[in-house]
Amino acid sequence: MVFMFIVAMVAAVVVGTLIWRGLSRPDGRRPARPERARAVAPDDDPEFLRRLGEQLRSEGEDPPARR
Repeated sequence: MVFMFIVAMVAAVVVGTLIWRGLSRPDGRRPARPERARAVAPDDDPEFLRRLGEQLRSEGEDPPARR
């Protein structure tokens, strides 16, 4: 009984592998992922920092010092 269970499990793995390979892409390559635009944080955006500095100067405030 145990022997039949082991044979059935091995057969299931072999059949599953064959089905997987049969349904996969023929050239074996993975599908390409679409490129996502990289998010830019406000403190990494030079245009934002320039506008912020101009705004602070026009309001008469000193920009905060770097640490």
